[in-house]
Amino acid sequence: MKRYLKKLFSRFSIVALTIILIFTVEVMAIVGGVYVAREVVAQQFPAAAVYVDWGLRVLGWIVIAIAVLHCANRDMVPETKIPWLLCIVILDVFGVAIYIVFSANRPSRRQRRIFHALYGRALESSTRAIGKQELAQAMGEWADVSEALYTENPFAVVHTNTRTQYYPTGEKFAEALLEDLNAAKEYIFMEYFIVSKGKFWSAILEVLERKAKEGVEVRFLYDDIGSVGRVRAGYPKILREKGIHCKKFNPFIPVISNVHNNRDHRKITIIDGKVGYTGGINLADEYVNLEHSYGHWKDNAIRLEGEGVKNFITLFLTMWHMGDRKIAAEDEFPRYTPTEYEKFEGEGLVQPYSDGPRPLYTKQIGEDVYINILNGAKKYVYIATPYLIIDYRMREAIKLAAERGVDVRILTPHIPDKRLVFALTRSNYYALIRSGVKIYEYLPGFVHAKSFVADDEVGVVGTINLDYRSFLHHYENAVFMYRTQALTALKKDMEESFALSALQTEEEARRNAITRGLTSLAKLFAPLF
Repeated sequence: MKRYLKKLFSRFSIVALTIILIFTVEVMAIVGGVYVAREVVAQQFPAAAVYVDWGLRVLGWIVIAIAVLHCANRDMVPETKIPWLLCIVILDVFGVAIYIVFSANRPSRRQRRIFHALYGRALESSTRAIGKQELAQAMGEWADVSEALYTENPFAVVHTNTRTQYYPTGEKFAEALLEDLNAAKEYIFMEYFIVSKGKFWSAILEVLERKAKEGVEVRFLYDDIGSVGRVRAGYPKILREKGIHCKKFNPFIPVISNVHNNRDHRKITIIDGKVGYTGGINLADEYVNLEHSYGHWKDNAIRLEGEGVKNFITLFLTMWHMGDRKIAAEDEFPRYTPTEYEKFEGEGLVQPYSDGPRPLYTKQIGEDVYINILNGAKKYVYIATPYLIIDYRMREAIKLAAERGVDVRILTPHIPDKRLVFALTRSNYYALIRSGVKIYEYLPGFVHAKSFVADDEVGVVGTINLDYRSFLHHYENAVFMYRTQALTALKKDMEESFALSALQTEEEARRNAITRGLTSLAKLFAPLF
């Protein structure tokens, strides 16, 4: 009973109830206002009541027609247009109200202004380390994937002289992270989707607090919605009292808006500008298997040491200032970027990059990189993802790769963290398996890793899931790699994970026909959420 009361009065419940309450009040106010106006006219001017009623109906039809035309001609993913059009047509004017409030899935005007200003500064500070011709000679056919990424996102500079280290579990990542944090001399920047009180975060916080006292500059950025129910609302003030500069990204405010969908899903640590981490691991105990709510938590991370960390610095500082009310006069990018790096020979190429919502990012960069890898692969593509809720483009790219003889394998969880999402994931199995894709469910527990590896040459480790939320709504980041040492370790980890997993068959997927039918409706509206 006490546990349920705690959940009922948790910050998450209060936030959810606040959103529902405000939306209900707004709708009642609109509907009630129209009803009252009609009744007043009917009482005061009985002869005009019929004309008023028809006038309101015609006005409603015009509003619906305008909303349909606006949605049909809007620059958005086709899978997103269909559910919005259904919402408008089926729910009438009420559907139009929902469309107006929730379809504006874009950052605020102030955030867009700040982002573009920082974007310009970052481009001035960044220089392309490898020219287009040199890149083509170094990467061969894969240079097209890298060049397309750079064209879409000029932050994504390709770097040599970068050592890579792959971590197949949260436990190994935590050990290395704490060691590097303890060695920090100048600054520590951390940006995470989730921070949660527990043993793992306590160990990190102890180091951060001690380093701050030693004079090391410590900045910590976390997503407010992602950490709801895990830390209290005033947590930044607590960290500031410990000497840690802390901000919440996109703080929750009790206003009905789809802006809250634009969450900072990135996971980045930067130490002295020379060491950087990213991957799927958040700062909570389940990610390092100190808790086992979903069996063994299978995650991964990558450590960069060298010039490739420059891109992480750009990404962090851009997000750090996104919530500012005005642009700072000082350009921080040069100040935090080292002028010299150690040389690492024979380590391949790395290209850290980012993705985010429109219009800040004009394309779905995360999805484009995955599709380009699938299109370029000749031997195999191994994929790890916690969620497999994909659009037509991604589904066809996976199927076509398998149909032309590429060994496409996808690792998904066997123990889900969200049952509806798991049902949506499984509903995609049948079509993919029929095309020759091998899907493995990780029997020990939950898979949270987000990674690609192909042909022993290229791969990606980062925060980008194979779902609409990562492709459309979130701020994300990842590292595209060519012939790095980390790729060898990643492939080995994938093969070991497949050995611990159950290969899904076409017969099993077909037996889930009822589930697939029931999830069809949910899948239709998945792009909106």
